[in-house]
Amino acid sequence: MVVIDAWFSQYPFPSFLETVQKRAAEFEAAHPGHRVNVRPVWWQRLPQEVSHAAAQGRPPAIASYYSGATQHARDTRTADGRPLFTSVERAIGGRTEILGEPVVTGDLVEAARAFYTLGGELVAMPLTLSTMLLYANTSLLRAAGVPDVPRTWSDVDAAGRALAAHGPSRAMSWVIDGKFFQHALAQQGGLFAEHHNGRRGPATTVDLTCPAMMDYVEWWTRLAADGHFLYTGAMQDWQGTFAAFTGERVALRLSSSFDAAYMVAGARENGFDIVTAPVPANERVPYAGNWIGGDAIWLADGLDEATRDGALAFTQFLNTPANAADWHKVYGSAPVTTPAVELLDQEGWFERHPYFRVATEQLEMMSGEPTQAVMGAYAHIQRVAMRAMRDVLTRDADPLARFGRATREAQSLLDDYHANWSGVSPGSTYHLHVDS
Repeated sequence: MVVIDAWFSQYPFPSFLETVQKRAAEFEAAHPGHRVNVRPVWWQRLPQEVSHAAAQGRPPAIASYYSGATQHARDTRTADGRPLFTSVERAIGGRTEILGEPVVTGDLVEAARAFYTLGGELVAMPLTLSTMLLYANTSLLRAAGVPDVPRTWSDVDAAGRALAAHGPSRAMSWVIDGKFFQHALAQQGGLFAEHHNGRRGPATTVDLTCPAMMDYVEWWTRLAADGHFLYTGAMQDWQGTFAAFTGERVALRLSSSFDAAYMVAGARENGFDIVTAPVPANERVPYAGNWIGGDAIWLADGLDEATRDGALAFTQFLNTPANAADWHKVYGSAPVTTPAVELLDQEGWFERHPYFRVATEQLEMMSGEPTQAVMGAYAHIQRVAMRAMRDVLTRDADPLARFGRATREAQSLLDDYHANWSGVSPGSTYHLHVDS
């Protein structure tokens, strides 16, 4: 019996692990002699759990890491100090099928492939995929004389003026959360850490006052000062911004593509029209890319051939066109492969649910090499940026000075991260922390 220990990030969505377990049972039925042991681990604890298991010589064969924990996966070591995970592309070795399962890495949507291509290789197999989207109350926009959903920062400014003239509703709301800094920087191709934000080599320096960051912060600050942005009073207040949107206190809300079904349902329950659209971007620079969320499956190095191939075959099976399309329908993940997108189109799924199609369309807007950071201490560094933005919005802190102080804090965190990983001992809970 070939036993594949598979650890998957657990989220507060029951359908996620139910779908994984269903796929595992189907894989076992199609491949007698193989057993997939699916173990759920809370997504924020998974890097720590894997690191400690590796130090004790009992790591899983595969593990799914949240995109924001990519550097943790790269830095995790075995007991003798070797990198725990190997490149999925290297392990596949040019094969077109494994145990009869077609290799689908060549079918990945480009945004997913590009994010997980590091050092010239596809290091992990994407499983779920998300990005940020704009949700627009078109009933409010029409009433205020705004004919089109905003596509740029200037469009949002104009919508804000129109809404202010029409009534009490503000233009827009989103939470102070690291994902929005990431998305704004990715849109602009912004570089704030060396080696292409850690994608071409270890990032050991960081600058939160880079031009792309300051352009975003200054626009956000101006939007708030003009009365067009609603801050609910708490960072990461996702429920508060959702309530503001469904209560029609704002016409526009930024949130995850995973929110699409909930947002549409909320609009219908409250009797207004809604559309999803790409996140408005800085019109002064070319559009570069998007924040990439979701999970990818990492493969342990040094497995015996049977276990390695069983694990690889399972990762490919999870992403057959039918399975990837089903995953999207059940879970809301943007389809990870182009054949899955095509299948959903053929079935008329997107025609019936057009709000689900926008995430894929926005991901297809990417141009050039992605800049979304892959670096140590990123969860903590994002917290530093979030606190800085809160001070700018609520305490009238000068943006450049406040983010300059944040840069010094961030650099100290990054230095500490690299010092922690200088040995072979497992990373601490603090250094393996995962956030948005």
